[in-house]
Amino acid sequence: MSAVYILWKRELIRYFRSRARLVGSLGQPLLFLVALGFGLGPVFAKAGQGNYFQFLGPGVVCMGILFTGVFAGIQVIWDRQFGFLKETLVAPITRFEIMLGKTLGGATVAFVQGVFVLILSMLIGFKVEHILMIPVALIAMFLVALFFTALGISIASVLQDMQGFQLIMNFVVQPVFFLSGALFPLSGVVSFLSIISAVDPLAYGVDAVRGSLTGITHFGLVTDFTVLIVISAVILTIGSYLFSRVEA
Repeated sequence: MSAVYILWKRELIRYFRSRARLVGSLGQPLLFLVALGFGLGPVFAKAGQGNYFQFLGPGVVCMGILFTGVFAGIQVIWDRQFGFLKETLVAPITRFEIMLGKTLGGATVAFVQGVFVLILSMLIGFKVEHILMIPVALIAMFLVALFFTALGISIASVLQDMQGFQLIMNFVVQPVFFLSGALFPLSGVVSFLSIISAVDPLAYGVDAVRGSLTGITHFGLVTDFTVLIVISAVILTIGSYLFSRVEA
C-alpha cells in the first residue's frame, strides 16, 4: 500500500502548492453563500421556511466538494497528454493501487475544500446546531468526496481529450448539484423532481451533512449513510475496472 500512499501524497502536494487554485476554489462557494444566502433569505423567511442561510450552508459545502472531486478526474487526462500517466502505469504496482491512490488523494483534497467552505460559511453566519454531530458531518463529507472523485476518474478513464471531459461534466455536475436539494427543500416539490432527487447521489450527501449540522433531514441519516457507502463502493469497483483498461 506504499504506492497508494505516495500517489495520495502527490495529489495533496499538487493542491497545496497552487495557492491560486486554493484561493480561487473558494470563490464560487463564497458567491453562492453571499448572493443566495443573503439575497434570497428574506424570500425564504416570508415563505415560512425559516433561516435560508442555515439551509443553504450545508448545500454549498457539498457543492465545493462536488466540483473539486469531479474535476480531479482532469488530472488523469492531463497526465495522459503530457506523458506522466505512462510513467505511472509502467511502475511495478497494480492499476487498482494507482486508481485507489489517485482517488484517495483527490477525495482528500475535495474533503479539505469542503472543510474550508464550512469554516467560511460559519464565519459569515452559519451556525452549527449540534456540535457533537460535527464528526458525523465530516464523515458524510468525505464519503461525498470519495464518490465524486471516483466518478470523475472513471469518466476521465474512457475519454481522450479535455473537451470531451468538459462536455460530460456540464451534463452531469450541474444537474446533480441543482437537483440535490442543496438550494431548495425537497419536501413538497412536484413529483418528477422528487423522483429525480431520489436517484441523485449528491442529494443524500447534502441531506446527511445538513441533518448532522442542523437537524433538518429529508431521507433520514441512516438512509443517507447507507446509500453513500453503497454507491461509493460501487463506483470504486467500476472505476477500478475502467482504469485498468486505460492506455497511456
